[in-house]
Amino acid sequence: MIELKDIAYHQSPVRDLFREFDLYYQDSSTRRLVTATTFPVVVPNYRLSSRSNSVRHPNHAEDILELLVFLTTTSNIPRVFDPSRIYLISHSCGAHMLASIVLDSSNVSPTLTPSSTILAAIQGIILSEGTYDIDRLLLDFPAYRSWFIVDAFEDKPSYSAFNTTTLGLRTQTNTRWLIIHSKGDTLVNVAQSEAMLAHLQSLYRGHESQLVQGNIDELDEEHDALLTTSIYLRIVAGFIKGVD
Repeated sequence: MIELKDIAYHQSPVRDLFREFDLYYQDSSTRRLVTATTFPVVVPNYRLSSRSNSVRHPNHAEDILELLVFLTTTSNIPRVFDPSRIYLISHSCGAHMLASIVLDSSNVSPTLTPSSTILAAIQGIILSEGTYDIDRLLLDFPAYRSWFIVDAFEDKPSYSAFNTTTLGLRTQTNTRWLIIHSKGDTLVNVAQSEAMLAHLQSLYRGHESQLVQGNIDELDEEHDALLTTSIYLRIVAGFIKGVD
């Protein structure tokens, strides 16, 4: 994690991926995370889909991958961080993006293939309230199809090709995973996180106790509200400090 103020972002080829400075500093949860972990933090943005544009999966995740390339390879920014040791945190649809990058989605999304440098740099991945299996999500929340799924993935009879709970590992690494879900989330049900947690444990069988953790019974807040709680901060900071 890299703090935005420490990057000469106006010189960056991915400058449009960063949130505005004022929005960043108004984000108290991000500032609290910096304090709790003593790590610098970057808060990226990405293109959004709508009926009026052509932004579709995997374009959103391509923006995040471009940022990771920039952070791990660009030499003309102040090195206030170690580019060979980074931690990734994402929430909701962003969890699907990170899983599609780090796990092997090359058959359906070859543009999301990260370099070996990026994969080696990722020390830990924290995903909360993720949407990992879209078909399963639509069974539970059919209204989501017209609300945002069609805009993001186009209208398809099945979205199984984008199911991250079936993706394999790109390479065997010691990257650790933490899957978080709140019991109070009414927008994404816990079945999504349970499926992802079980899949990761299967991928890392024999090492799952060291590399895969889940926390799906401690939080009670709604989908986004959990991000501002002291419990979420403690869970995330504790995982990062444990990795480090």
